[in-house]
Amino acid sequence: MVNKQQLSDYVYNIVASLYAAGVKKVVVSPGSRSTPLAYGFASTKEFDMYRQVDERSAAFLALGLAKESAEPVVLVCTSGTAAANYFPAIVEAYYARLPLIVLTADRPHELREVGAPQAIAQASLYGHHVKWALDLPIPDDAQVTLPFVERHIARAVAVATQAPFGPVQVNVPFREPLLIEFTKQLPARTFTQHFGAEVRPAKAACVFLKETVQATKQGFIIAGEMAQNTHTQAMWDFVRQAKWPVLVESLSHMRTNIPDDCLPYVVEQYDAILKNDAFKAHMQPQTVIRFGAQPVSKPLMQFLTAVKPANYIVIDEDPKFRDSLHVATHHIEAAIGQWITTLDVQATAEQQHYTILWQRANTIAARHRTAYIAEQSDEGAMAGVLFKNLPEHSDLVAGSSMPIRDVDTFFEKTTRDIRIFCNRGTNGIDGVVSTAFGLQYASKRDTYLLIGDLSFLHDSNGLIASRYQPSDLTIVVMNNDGGGIFSYLAQSTVEEHYEQLFGTPTALGFEHLAAMYDAEYANVTTKEAFETVLETPKNKAIRIIEVMTDRAENVATHRALWQAINEELDTLWQA
Repeated sequence: MVNKQQLSDYVYNIVASLYAAGVKKVVVSPGSRSTPLAYGFASTKEFDMYRQVDERSAAFLALGLAKESAEPVVLVCTSGTAAANYFPAIVEAYYARLPLIVLTADRPHELREVGAPQAIAQASLYGHHVKWALDLPIPDDAQVTLPFVERHIARAVAVATQAPFGPVQVNVPFREPLLIEFTKQLPARTFTQHFGAEVRPAKAACVFLKETVQATKQGFIIAGEMAQNTHTQAMWDFVRQAKWPVLVESLSHMRTNIPDDCLPYVVEQYDAILKNDAFKAHMQPQTVIRFGAQPVSKPLMQFLTAVKPANYIVIDEDPKFRDSLHVATHHIEAAIGQWITTLDVQATAEQQHYTILWQRANTIAARHRTAYIAEQSDEGAMAGVLFKNLPEHSDLVAGSSMPIRDVDTFFEKTTRDIRIFCNRGTNGIDGVVSTAFGLQYASKRDTYLLIGDLSFLHDSNGLIASRYQPSDLTIVVMNNDGGGIFSYLAQSTVEEHYEQLFGTPTALGFEHLAAMYDAEYANVTTKEAFETVLETPKNKAIRIIEVMTDRAENVATHRALWQAINEELDTLWQA
């Protein structure tokens, strides 16, 4: 039998070590075997604790907290399949580079692999999808146990927050009884501090980058998804120097909050522009510099794959190449920082002309986009209404599939303080509601979630979080009764089995779900009604706006938009 004081010292050693390492937030999924850890965090005033009984949703809630704050967040669950339910969010965190500290409570070693209930092989459950996995010793009276635990908890946080960020698992075995002695004062520690390292480029890399920019006659910058703590001011300073066109993905944090003098260089309509064959033929780049992840735009990927720029430079803090196109020619291992502003680069005359052509093309596409939102009533136009009505100092969370694509197409570049988020590490539709709650809890800003009906159903349990902590979220559900993204893919050309396997209509609405969670609800079918709802202050913690759309109409109008842009872009070369 474990000594109660030994167990208490062990647990508070873990809690104190996490706090000392910079952890401020913890998400607890209540269960039996994790009782000591849950008590330890609940009885400690130093942490913000969030609760969610559905483990899959809880993990995505923690992911949202980490995504917004760029700080480590702790997850706590009981043993068995509870830990397995964390897996989807752990995978997303690994590829999205988010620092989660996953504390999986476990059965003691003598109850593993012997048929004990709620016991699975969970010590290294997440395999290659965590940066590090640790199986702690059982609480005991050995003098080395607490110092070992203290230092390895510090190491776990250090690994999770070392560039690139990522999740770690700490498996914590407990014997019964599981009760601890509460304390209001965290214990003193013997390990003082971990000092991390800055990821700066080598001098040779800086020389190469400057010389390449100076010699380039046709080049552009790609700003892919970047972390919340990215030094965007340094990026803008570099843009001011180079005066190159910047193709900004919506998740780069560079499509919004744009300095006035940098607005002309931002190209947000690159996806539509690069559908034009004449533009691609005339605008083949000599040099491309990419910051952040590779954007998901298929036209951009096809363009880069076809032209294979002489210099495709990826600047990334991870030595692992994120080069799914296999066209990168140079990799500079560095975090974005002040160093990039010291290059003192200048654009060539040829480059300035190249930039002007990108600007003209972007103006053409943006004008058609604005007219489209005014004239049409499909999902894209409805999304445009939402984007126009987002208040200053607000956040937008987009679901995968169609919502994020509509953000990329219809969210115009702006100086407004609006931040855009999406789970694009693995592009899944699961956990989106919970991620939005986590982001809102961390930011305390007006938060809007744009999500499809299937994705909303997939994480409807995420709404449980609103019953445990104060919430403030507007959820816009684009209900096209099925999987709208497949209408744009090759499967849509085969009528047989299409609706059964890909359209997957459910004929479900969400009014009763809203009532179940005491959420404000509105069902809209027109842009005017949608705008009226958005302009009306909500009077409950959660508001669900169900926007009814048609999949077939959505495809037809989108394609008509791209065709109109394509036809006018052709005139750029008629001189």
